[in-house]
Amino acid sequence: MDPVLVSHPLARIHLSALRDAKAPPARFRWHLHRLAELLFWEATRDLDTTARRVQTPLAETNGSTFARPLVLAPILRAGLGLEEAILPLVPDAVVAHIGIARDETTARPVSYYAKLPPVLAEADVFLLDPMLATGGSACAAADKLKAAGARRLRLLCVVSSPAGLEAVATAHPDLPVFTAAVDEGLNEHFYIVPGLGDAGDRCFGT
Repeated sequence: MDPVLVSHPLARIHLSALRDAKAPPARFRWHLHRLAELLFWEATRDLDTTARRVQTPLAETNGSTFARPLVLAPILRAGLGLEEAILPLVPDAVVAHIGIARDETTARPVSYYAKLPPVLAEADVFLLDPMLATGGSACAAADKLKAAGARRLRLLCVVSSPAGLEAVATAHPDLPVFTAAVDEGLNEHFYIVPGLGDAGDRCFGT
């Protein structure tokens, strides 16, 4: 499945600001939040809704509500930077947390935490991780979510690599990927180039 490239002019502007090595954490977070909103708007474009009646101050009229529960599933810790921006858009969403660290020697994912809600099977689930490098963390997180019952899953990431996209397409061919950029590739340390550095470090200043 080809990724959905969110190339709106605003997305390109925010991405350029995120790439700037001189951006302090506060500025980085602000642009990351704005870009997360754009990614989420695109990822929810075709979500199913159901009709509901709404009483305005003047009359009753037709309205809409989501057909299924929404679950936001950030991969700790960088995914929290996306979740913080998206949750105010859908305040009734449930938040799952998935802790996956990358072994810096092997670049393989190491799972250390998962707190998943019981509504996964009936929900639209959004897996959140700013960087799709090797794809190992995203694939491991998708494995966990599917094993717990998730059937409608979408991945949102700011920057992707061809290798990461290929890994996701191979392991989870039914998983749509929404991204603001597909970069050139990975360096010898498995970081995306040109990328934007370590999104977690830059977002949280650690």
